[in-house]
Amino acid sequence: MSSPPASAPGTSEPSASVGGSFVSGPPVIGLAHGSRHARGREAIEALMAAVAKRSGLDARPAYLDLAQPDLMSVVGELAAAGHRRAIIVPLLFTAAFHATVDVPEAVGEAAVAAGLELEVAGILGTGEDVAEVIRGVIADAHLDPATDLLLFAVGSSDANANAAVAALGERLSAGRPGAVDVAFGTCEPRASALLADRQGPVAIVPLFLADGLLLDPIRRLATERGWAITDPLGDRAADLVVRRYSDLDRSDGR
Repeated sequence: MSSPPASAPGTSEPSASVGGSFVSGPPVIGLAHGSRHARGREAIEALMAAVAKRSGLDARPAYLDLAQPDLMSVVGELAAAGHRRAIIVPLLFTAAFHATVDVPEAVGEAAVAAGLELEVAGILGTGEDVAEVIRGVIADAHLDPATDLLLFAVGSSDANANAAVAALGERLSAGRPGAVDVAFGTCEPRASALLADRQGPVAIVPLFLADGLLLDPIRRLATERGWAITDPLGDRAADLVVRRYSDLDRSDGR
């Protein structure tokens, strides 16, 4: 069974707000990859609850793999509730395989099965608004600006996706005396290799929305070494989701 919606279902389409401007809109589905991690689903559900609170929209989580509810289930529930259209925001930071292949395939199958019009908004990405969220995380953690940072991401076989994360790291380094390095959990440069012989202090900043199996060993290492590690972005990304939703709704002229 899928989780209860973050706001009550229905055929009415309330307004979403970003920066004081409003658009009418259908439900929003935050489509995450999914994880076997015990806390992974909790964070995504909290994120979409925050989206609902900020926007007034019917906001629901769904997963591509490894967790429930899947997209087919959520779309079926929306169709049964009388909705004719929904907007999907992929909860992904890079335009790699999941964004370019898995998401379109899952959306196409769900749309046909439920007879619902589904539109896909932009991914969260690695742009300046994401950088601002991360800067807020760093500021709230009271990290010494002179401390080196390690931006830790999942990584991809797509070189362009990894380059986008590296460019995000460069922007985060602006104005910081400490260096900002980038490492990945599934490809080079691997965080485990970069941190293995590290002598001085480093603060680890995960480019994750939720805890995951890749993050656990890095968190343990940070604890052993006495290094700071910030929490995944979680519901701090709520405004990003509403913004991606609103940008698509405005581009459609609806």
